[in-house]
Amino acid sequence: MPMNRSRRDALLLGLASAGAVAGPSGAAAAPRTTAPPCPAPSPTWRPGLEGQRRGDLGDGTYLNPVLSGDRPDPGVFKDGEDYYAVFTSFRYYPGAVIWRSRDLVNWTPVGPALDRPLGSVWAMDIAKHDGRYFIYIPVLVAPDGRAEGLPFKIYVVHAASMAGPWSPPIDMGIDGHIDPGHAMGEDGKRYLFLNDGHRVRISDDGLSRAGEVEKVYDGWPIPEDWVIEAPAPEGPKILRRGMWFYLFSGQGGTAGPPTSHMVVVARSRSIHGPWENCPHNPIVRTAGKAEPWWSRGHATPVQGPAGDWWLVYHGYENGFRTLGRQMLLEPFDWTPDDWPKARGGVLAGPLPKPVPKSREPHGLALSDILRRDRLGAGLQFHDPRPGYLDRARFTPDGLVLAGQGAGPADASPLAFVAGDRAYEVTVDLEIVDAAMGGLLLFYDDKLFCGLGAEPEALHAYKTGSAQSYPSPGPAVGRRLSLRVVNDENVATFFVRAADAPWRKAVSYEVAGYNHNMADGFVSLRPALFAAGRGEVVFRKLTYRALQPPG
Repeated sequence: MPMNRSRRDALLLGLASAGAVAGPSGAAAAPRTTAPPCPAPSPTWRPGLEGQRRGDLGDGTYLNPVLSGDRPDPGVFKDGEDYYAVFTSFRYYPGAVIWRSRDLVNWTPVGPALDRPLGSVWAMDIAKHDGRYFIYIPVLVAPDGRAEGLPFKIYVVHAASMAGPWSPPIDMGIDGHIDPGHAMGEDGKRYLFLNDGHRVRISDDGLSRAGEVEKVYDGWPIPEDWVIEAPAPEGPKILRRGMWFYLFSGQGGTAGPPTSHMVVVARSRSIHGPWENCPHNPIVRTAGKAEPWWSRGHATPVQGPAGDWWLVYHGYENGFRTLGRQMLLEPFDWTPDDWPKARGGVLAGPLPKPVPKSREPHGLALSDILRRDRLGAGLQFHDPRPGYLDRARFTPDGLVLAGQGAGPADASPLAFVAGDRAYEVTVDLEIVDAAMGGLLLFYDDKLFCGLGAEPEALHAYKTGSAQSYPSPGPAVGRRLSLRVVNDENVATFFVRAADAPWRKAVSYEVAGYNHNMADGFVSLRPALFAAGRGEVVFRKLTYRALQPPG
């Protein structure tokens, strides 16, 4: 449902908050003491915390995504009545954030398993063995975060509980591969399946390599006339069911054309193969650009609470690549000849929940993230330096962030995942000494937009660089408030001095701030930054969704 013109104009004039604002002619409009009402939710949308979209529709059905925003490469693990998920966290730390669910639709964060900066964290896997939990973590160690030559290492952390505490990361001695998928063979040995059809045996304690990496699977032959990004066999997940081992893989490339990614399956009587491809491959694929979800793939099969079967995977929302790859849930059945067959179609409408009457909590209150216990689950530092946690002090007065670098690009901003098509973020700042503070929409250190404030100057940034035209206007002092309204990839930034009227500074169109244009596989996130010599105090961050999707 598009925003109507009057609501859009009201937002872009800053009427979404109390206080007088400048109208088109420069005259002050009447103050507002309440926000304008959001449109009524559509029948296929249920608002959650702060109006954020929620997959659970409250009537025994759900609508994808089940976890909105940037949740790439979901690795899901069933442990009794609980389900745990980890997602690729790239260069954001604390990383490897664990989420928990009881019904596969509603998810809440447990916390991060990794706080030591290692590099760019890619697709992980969770395993349990002899009562202990393991997370296998591939890390891109290249300094620029790109994947040429695959300079990867695989680490592992372990704990007695999924709530931690987690061990320091251990280098397993497995280099040059990604996407570990843990498996236990019929021989009682432990294995990691890897990208491009490779596999390696690991030690009985699960902490080191115990054999050579070997090629065991050639992938499914993609027809030559299909429009894909690359063959890219990846994301292997092993399921043992009955007399069969099933190998679920992603192929086709995780981004690129909408029809790139897919889910393929092979099976074998033995963990050692040979692997027979499913005659119905691919069991999941985006067939055309008119579908609501693009590049669907990288699936984990999991048994639901009622004994039925589900695929958890990611996909890009049509028209909203800036949100990243979001977490999708699709039911599947087993055919009479023991092959999986997905039955969610293109995921355009509601589907029955795994637990129809569940009433589980979901999500994270983003307006509550200026607290230490939300670091990792909420705010994360982008590409931080060692000792980065010492930069942030969480006090009753707010988050005090020490300056780093000369501007947003080298300041290691604190960002968070936003999963709504339209939203508003507001934060109060106090600039201390010779610091600069600001509010951004941040893709990476080369691509971002937003405002930065110093006591004597106000700076605007677009496509990762400072802009002189149009001017963001004059400085507003050491105490100020900043706001961004991201209206379906049209971002407008506002500024005001303490308790003064809001004024619009700059507007940018940001749909191109995505992987297909900028590489890196990440998403566009709201972010706070502190640069220069001094500190910035951030107070009263608020987030709210502005409209239902669809």
